[in-house]
Amino acid sequence: MDVVLVGGLWLDGSAWERVVPALAARGHRPVPVTLPGQGDGDGTATLDDQLAAVLAAVDAAPGPVLVAGHSAACGLAWLAADRRPGRVARVALIGGVPVADGKTYADFFEVRDGAMPFPGWEPFAGPESDDLGEEGRRALEAAAVPVPEGVARGTVRLTDPRRYDVPVLLVCAEISPEQARAWIAAGEAPELPLARHLSYADIDSGHWPMFTRPEALAHILADAADETEAAKGADGADATG
Repeated sequence: MDVVLVGGLWLDGSAWERVVPALAARGHRPVPVTLPGQGDGDGTATLDDQLAAVLAAVDAAPGPVLVAGHSAACGLAWLAADRRPGRVARVALIGGVPVADGKTYADFFEVRDGAMPFPGWEPFAGPESDDLGEEGRRALEAAAVPVPEGVARGTVRLTDPRRYDVPVLLVCAEISPEQARAWIAAGEAPELPLARHLSYADIDSGHWPMFTRPEALAHILADAADETEAAKGADGADATG
């Protein structure tokens, strides 16, 4: 199965380079996406441009795909399920949750000169970044790509209720599944209670597991892809038997 990998704010497709080999070794085809404006030098990119890049990866796959979004890009993964509910077989949300219809995508930090630069480590102090270590934090900050204003301040538009039939795996980075369940029950992620098939995985990491626990993350995604393929196969057998 193709596994489309979509990094969060300030990351380009190279963020997944340590996840890719382990996913491929499990028999899946990893497809890291470098989002417009986050690696190609296009400071005018919009949220629609980024969604188009994710949908292009989905449409290029020979069959149903798993779309994995990280952090803010959990919103992009969910948008892909909304636009392609028949092609996206499962969504994995890593360290984030979908944005509700009509909300701003990711206007979290100061925008300067048309872009939202990495804000430094103070907002992420503690469990979110501790496992990166000093060297990991320096490397991530040095590679961080400012996010175009048209992406960060884009408006999310969800239109197809069939997205709620797409199975969702919430990969709990920096919090436990129990904490995530409580957070969702409190109404902090209004799209997720509507998902008809919601499961959880605990990766026991900070916010950036593709850097700190790449093999564990790859195996979680591979397990999800395996389960999805098995379910699709069973559905086909039921339909023909």
